[in-house]
Amino acid sequence: MQPRHGKATRRASEARATAPEASAPSARGAPTDPNESPAAREAAQPNAGKFGPARESGSRQKKSAQDTQERPPARELGARPKKAPQRAKDARLSDATSAAGTEGREPPAAPEPAFSRAGSRRSRGARCSAEPRPPPGPWDLPNPGLPVSGPILGRRESAPRTWKLRAVLEKLRLSREDVSTAATVVNSVVDHLLRRLQQCESEFKGVELLRTGSYYERVKISAPNEFDVMFKLELPRIQLEEYSNTGAYYFVKFKRNPKENPLRQFLEDEILSASKMLSKFRKIIKEEIKNMQDTDVIMEKKRRGSPAVTLLIRNEISVDIILALESKSSWPASTQEGLPIKNWLSAKVRTELRRKPFYLVPKHAKEGNSFQGETWRLSFSHIEKEILSNHGKSKTCCEKKEVKCCRKDCLKLMKYLLERLKEKFKSEKHMDKFCSYHVKTAFFHVCTENPQDSQWDPKDLELCFDNCLTYFLQCLRTEKLDNYFIPAFNLFSSNLIDKKSKEFLSKQIEYERNNEFPVFDEF
Repeated sequence: MQPRHGKATRRASEARATAPEASAPSARGAPTDPNESPAAREAAQPNAGKFGPARESGSRQKKSAQDTQERPPARELGARPKKAPQRAKDARLSDATSAAGTEGREPPAAPEPAFSRAGSRRSRGARCSAEPRPPPGPWDLPNPGLPVSGPILGRRESAPRTWKLRAVLEKLRLSREDVSTAATVVNSVVDHLLRRLQQCESEFKGVELLRTGSYYERVKISAPNEFDVMFKLELPRIQLEEYSNTGAYYFVKFKRNPKENPLRQFLEDEILSASKMLSKFRKIIKEEIKNMQDTDVIMEKKRRGSPAVTLLIRNEISVDIILALESKSSWPASTQEGLPIKNWLSAKVRTELRRKPFYLVPKHAKEGNSFQGETWRLSFSHIEKEILSNHGKSKTCCEKKEVKCCRKDCLKLMKYLLERLKEKFKSEKHMDKFCSYHVKTAFFHVCTENPQDSQWDPKDLELCFDNCLTYFLQCLRTEKLDNYFIPAFNLFSSNLIDKKSKEFLSKQIEYERNNEFPVFDEF
């Protein structure tokens, strides 16, 4: 027994003696310094990144095959050693085979040219050899999501860093205390007016409250100082006559007109006059706010073409009260191809939303330099609110403890950019005709083009915001921004906004975009 034991011992000793010889060479067959740390060997690689050595492209790849003795690449822990390839072609084949067969490593990407072609935007993380990338910071996170698609308008030399956009969003966040204080004041005024209208013997006795707007959509920015409220009034059976093929403006007629109809006094040649009805609505509210002794409330002057009765509370909170006629009949034919959310929120959701009522507000159609005072405009603000509240392709998107997206963050940044530019150039008439509804409409179209939640990963905030701006700039340059519900109605038509104004805004946005948004720091 003893000699057999000695023989086994000698075999084990020989095996241990030969083990270092098998693991001494590196993955490429190059000698390594046994005293050198793994971190130092990784640093020696020219293109080593956070997730292992990156594959080189073009002539640099061939050069690396010749210089393996000068700059030995680090062998990944657990990888089996390989013999050094004899030719550059063999080296590339060996790289691809090793990368595909090693657990935890990504397959090699197709080699990219050293320089981007003129007029195109470089992909995320790509750079030419002549442009060294700045050292990584805490904001340089991996991009697990899918790329956000969208039209490319021109080459961008640099993009705003995500950390700056995050800082802006943090600044735009509303404090709970401010929101609670403002909401209490606004609700008190609105409830008082609603009770007055419902109790008095007037044409508006049947009104009900419908809360809409950015505050209730949770995309309000800066301060809780603006609120939109609808006082809806259900109509009996009505007949709509489209005005001038706009698809958005209509004359309203009653199919039956009994004598007890309280709105008969607002008829002109069987057409329900929007201007007469709004005038009476304003008069009742103006009289009632005089009785509100405990709250400082005034009514602002009527804005030309606006459907809202605007109240100013305590000289700091603006409330737009909008009279809306509710119709429970089928949506007008002009909306048939609108609301393109089939690939985003599903065809089923679209069908359900189209079964909801639609509204008509007393916003007059423009006729040259004047307005048609008898027309009503279609409104789907309640549908917009529902879309933003349930914005994910996944039903649990952005719910507590669920996967988040950056859709609303992008909309807030777009609204804030327009708001800051309007403030900066408030003396310029070019900015007067633009409003948050324009960027909101463009944002909905971008959501349609990018329906997957993974395309709105919060880590890709910079890319997603840039994609939204790209689309909006394209709309300005082509002078075409289709209403999301009424495709035939162009919000950027020359009849509504002149070309010089669109060129001015486009120029300002492009400047801000190319210089990392200095306007965000000016206020």
